[in-house]
Amino acid sequence: MGTSVLSLRIDGELLDRLRDHAAKRGMSVQDYVVRTLIRDDFDERFQSAVEETERFYGVP
Repeated sequence: MGTSVLSLRIDGELLDRLRDHAAKRGMSVQDYVVRTLIRDDFDERFQSAVEETERFYGVP
């Protein structure tokens, strides 16, 4: 299994929030994001967020 690079452009306020969450756990932002993505319930939480966003914007 190889490795890949994921580059993100995010809002400064969101980055500050991520830094706060990571710091509370003694982690870097990168490690915090990766751990969040590999959580067992990530797929369900992501799907729920997508559905909620679609309802908000009225996407059929």
